[in-house]
Amino acid sequence: MARCSNGLLGLLNAGVLVLALVVLGGGIWLSHRAATTDCERFLERPVVALGVLLLALSLAGLAGSLCRASCLLWLYLVALFLLIALLLVFTVFAFVVTNRGVGSVVSGRGYKEYRLGEYSTWLQRRVENSENWAKIRSCLQDGKVCQKLGARRETLQQFATSDLSPIQSGCCKPPTGCNFTYQSETVWIKPPGLNSTDDPDCSKWSNDPSALCYGCQSCKAGVLANLKNDWKKIATVNIIFLIFLIVVYSVGCCAFRNNRQDNSHPTWK
Repeated sequence: MARCSNGLLGLLNAGVLVLALVVLGGGIWLSHRAATTDCERFLERPVVALGVLLLALSLAGLAGSLCRASCLLWLYLVALFLLIALLLVFTVFAFVVTNRGVGSVVSGRGYKEYRLGEYSTWLQRRVENSENWAKIRSCLQDGKVCQKLGARRETLQQFATSDLSPIQSGCCKPPTGCNFTYQSETVWIKPPGLNSTDDPDCSKWSNDPSALCYGCQSCKAGVLANLKNDWKKIATVNIIFLIFLIVVYSVGCCAFRNNRQDNSHPTWK
């Protein structure tokens, strides 16, 4: 029984080891490219940290199961339990903070528009922080989201029926309520006598490709709408990963118990 549980635990950790090497390789690849964009530099550390953590866990699990080192296996189980707890907390947190916020349908338009106040307070504070927003804005500019939209060269009718992403809708054009005159996807003419009190985003719009509506509340809301979709996908993947980790933890507990029994009652041949 001990050999079976230890062998299965070793096999499962071999799979985690392969995953860790892939994640770590991705982090190293990002670090070599980190000098090019702030967005990649922002992603580098979490990816490398995750890869190192999975690598350490998998090696500890392999050593503890194959060498039947009860002490090392105990440390491995403690670390794995903490990882499971953290992932569970993050998954629940992700679902809670992304529960609010949906796009508003615009009459006669194929896209939705987004308002910052519709999202959770925690998320709003993240994008309203000037330092955080500077990094996010750099990512948007590096990703050339609006530049790609402007390259479509659509007519007003084509643009109005376009299914824009939340970031394109919030950052690359002024809000529809501003009643700007369409010139191109990222060039709009302000009407005379514009009253900025109706929507502060109207006065923040600029035809400068480096400005556009990156300083608008609608842009921050669009980023949160995109983040909400991504976090829900990540949370779903986390649930699958949690189930896998719980299986590994259960097998590890079985192996640890059997190792202790074997150490307490060695079999002499």
